Amino acid sequence: MPEESRRISVNIAQHLSEMAALQPDRPAVICAKGGNPSGEPVYEQLSFKELDVQSNQLASGFEEIGIRRGVHTALMVPPGLDFFALTFALFKVGAVPVLIDPGIGVRNLGRCLAQAQPEAFVGIPKAHAARVLLGWARKSLRVMVTVGDRWFWGGHRLGELRRHASANPSFAAVRPIPRETAAILFTSGSTGIPKGAVYTHEIFGAQIHHIRTLYGIQPGEIDLATFPLFALFGPALGMTVVVPAMDPTRPANVDPTTIISAIQNFRVTNMFGSPALINRVGRYGEAHGVRLPSLRRVISAGAPVPAKTIARFATMLENGAQVFTPYGATECLPVASIGSDEILSQTADLTDRGAGVCVGKPVPGLEARIIQIRDDAIPEWRDTLAVGIGEIGEITVKALHASHSYFDMPTPTAMAKIQDPASGGFYHRMGDLGYFDTTGRLWFCGRKAHRVLTNHGTLFTIPCEAVFNTHPKVFRTALVGVRRENETIPVLCVELEPAAKQSPKGQILEDLQNIAVACSHTKRINTFLFHDAFPVDIRHNAKIFREKLAVWAARKLK
Repeated sequence: MPEESRRISVNIAQHLSEMAALQPDRPAVICAKGGNPSGEPVYEQLSFKELDVQSNQLASGFEEIGIRRGVHTALMVPPGLDFFALTFALFKVGAVPVLIDPGIGVRNLGRCLAQAQPEAFVGIPKAHAARVLLGWARKSLRVMVTVGDRWFWGGHRLGELRRHASANPSFAAVRPIPRETAAILFTSGSTGIPKGAVYTHEIFGAQIHHIRTLYGIQPGEIDLATFPLFALFGPALGMTVVVPAMDPTRPANVDPTTIISAIQNFRVTNMFGSPALINRVGRYGEAHGVRLPSLRRVISAGAPVPAKTIARFATMLENGAQVFTPYGATECLPVASIGSDEILSQTADLTDRGAGVCVGKPVPGLEARIIQIRDDAIPEWRDTLAVGIGEIGEITVKALHASHSYFDMPTPTAMAKIQDPASGGFYHRMGDLGYFDTTGRLWFCGRKAHRVLTNHGTLFTIPCEAVFNTHPKVFRTALVGVRRENETIPVLCVELEPAAKQSPKGQILEDLQNIAVACSHTKRINTFLFHDAFPVDIRHNAKIFREKLAVWAARKLK
């Protein structure tokens, strides 16, 4: 979509109101809540009209207690009916939700709240108790709302707010000005401290457009949402969102039967899941001959998805349905996308031979450029930064849905943005390395911070690890660098498949050594360490914390 045609901002909550007018009685949100005596989850739901009305009422109540346009509001409520109503209410009133993944850790939660300086705090009792005991945002908070029973702190209760505003079923949503802040979303901080990406309503609108266009999503579809923030797109796209009974902060430990039964019972057409969840459900489905005929598409993001994981899950789908792996980050999503048909037939074999992971062609309207690998700030764009086809460099993107800054963090913002005076815009530096092939497809080669600089050249994580991951007893590998005697030694950390963890390591080690010498870009990797379970990010359970593995490897080698 041309950028100039999207310059007028639209409140993201307007999409919900439009869908409420289009399909008022259709369920908008269906959420698991507890279980029946047999242990099966019990679901509750809101129609599009009910969700629109409830968010209107809450928006009216928020205004009365001082949660108004521009007020930073920490929202700590688990996925459920209240989560959706509260979020859309905050959008309607023009407040700025501060959304932090609860799995980010207590220390990082405190840091994020101190950074965002919220004036209001909407949360469940457990969140308020932690806020009081740990002193979260003590200096900035002035309005508190408890979702549930209020204990020893003051403020308002959601039930009271809802009853007081119940007589007002309509609310005129704020019409934002261009680039007005809509939300602050904190990244996982997988290669540093968590940073709050500033989102505008314009960014949300562009994301909805790209997701709808890329995947042909239609109003009336059923979406299984296993990641809370992504779930918010469902009602705005006209999809019924089904929130299954699971801990969204532990997708690798999900009960696959719960996910499968939700898909089958609600005839889910669209599903979003982290690579760890896709892997777990796919393994179960393969072992039990499960079929999921209602699914039209599965979307998995957050980390590279191994081709064998994609192939395993694809066996449960009907012809024409695919597993899509969009590439992007909190700061800009989506950047590119590719489907399982193309992966399994064209790119998987190249990945296994060390070409990197193909993430597809950039989405229409987005400009992606590969630039020289640099670790310093680049204040201004110049064409000489770009490298040629096939050359690995840092991925940069210019798009309407790229966030302009991190909230109140000028130094990280300067490191991540390259101003382009010619267009008046900017390029966002993804912090990822990759290259374009001759067909215009983008290939991912790992995080810039994870490349291993040796005396013999630079090693890139994803191309190196992929060749070792082809071993049938290897679940995943991670390349790290360890300093020894004034040089950096490349070390391959190896996590075996669960069934192979008790196998003798000698033969596996010999196999990995043979794999290493057979490839020109891995022949200097000759140190291997077996690890029981890699440290990974909480959000997706898939991003490997290579920094922690490097410390572990250095300790082991001593």
